[in-house]
Amino acid sequence: MRVKIAKWGNSAAIRLPKAVMEEMRLVPGAEAELNVGDREIRISPVTNSKRMTLERLIRSMDECGPAGQSESIVWGPDRGSELIDDDYSRRVMTPIDLAGKKRAS
Repeated sequence: MRVKIAKWGNSAAIRLPKAVMEEMRLVPGAEAELNVGDREIRISPVTNSKRMTLERLIRSMDECGPAGQSESIVWGPDRGSELIDDDYSRRVMTPIDLAGKKRAS
């Protein structure tokens, strides 16, 4: 497939046809790896496998267990609108119970 090289400021640009973008699963703004060698240019999509999903975040929290929990800080008695009367604030429910309820629903 032939493409035309255009001037873009002090650089040059190659416009990628829609079919190429779709086949490579690229979108405008995506990152690509550019390799040059033996008078050839090779463009490869960059996959970001380190992206954190909600499921991976919850799984990593579960892997830490109770030892990974932060220590509680006592800021003093509740005053005004921050006073919440529920199972968690009365210490009937733990953060682990709360996380289990959210995942189950």
